[in-house]
Amino acid sequence: MAVMKTHDEMVRAWMQDPAFVREYDSLAQEFALFDELLRARKEAGLTQAEVAERMATQPSVVARLEAGGGRRKHSPSLATLQKYAEAVGCRLEIKMVRTPPPQGAAAGVQPRA
Repeated sequence: MAVMKTHDEMVRAWMQDPAFVREYDSLAQEFALFDELLRARKEAGLTQAEVAERMATQPSVVARLEAGGGRRKHSPSLATLQKYAEAVGCRLEIKMVRTPPPQGAAAGVQPRA
């Protein structure tokens, strides 16, 4: 008889695989965006249908936006994110955050513009 693992148990096992960790980490920013969309909508006390109405679009569009596009890669436009932000009573902010240089990078060398 096979023993069923919980989701957390499976993720813990997968996190032992360096290739899985690299892929998982590469998606962290994307997951953060979708979490932020859901948080903002829930804090506004709105349903997907209500957000869609405020954006003058279909609820399926909002669902797809919040889910990251489902099976297809989906990168929402800035205009779409702005509409979503306004619909949930927020302002869209985009920041550039300095990251440490990769290991082995020459110290003091600036990338060309």
